[in-house]
Amino acid sequence: MMLATGCVDGLGFGLMAVQLDAIRSVAERVAASHDLEVVDLEFQGGVKFRTLRVYIEKNAVERAKLAEMAASAGEDAAELQIPKGVPAEMLSGVTHEDCAKFATDFGTVLDVEDLIPGQEYTLEVSSPGLERKLGKAADYVRFAGSLVKLQTFAAVNGNRHWQGRLTKFVDGVITLDLSAVKQKGKAKKAVTEQTVEIALLNVEKAHLVAEI
Repeated sequence: MMLATGCVDGLGFGLMAVQLDAIRSVAERVAASHDLEVVDLEFQGGVKFRTLRVYIEKNAVERAKLAEMAASAGEDAAELQIPKGVPAEMLSGVTHEDCAKFATDFGTVLDVEDLIPGQEYTLEVSSPGLERKLGKAADYVRFAGSLVKLQTFAAVNGNRHWQGRLTKFVDGVITLDLSAVKQKGKAKKAVTEQTVEIALLNVEKAHLVAEI
């Protein structure tokens, strides 16, 4: 049974008997009914104090509308609650009302279908934030031009931690412009070229770096 819902700033562990694929499927179905998309989904906790976190954003059509509004608003962008200097494409467009409606409908389906068996759990719903995770190939296409920080499974040029500007993503390979940021630690020693190419399959985790 769902204990609480909330609209919070985004932050997995083993899932016991919880089936993430089934939960994600339901989340995506509910999100679509609200013109939203599921960006990520996490489950934390054990027998007690379990938390299901879902990160959502407006779908592509609604995000395009937001981008048009931001472009036409100009200096009045603040009225749309668009942070100055932040590209509209990086915004989720999600409001507290969106989070609340999604949480109510999603939580109801989870309880009816008993997808999270056992004791109570907490459902938290939020936007992915400006430093959102990157996962699927489409993310790297969408956020080309953005600063990215990533960690690889296997070392590239003797280093597993990289930060740079995502210049392109072609045939499953990410290209980072290393000159866009000051390299530190092993990355500084590993830099012999202005760019580095990293296979998406070699990326353990990655996220955007906010530029404000």
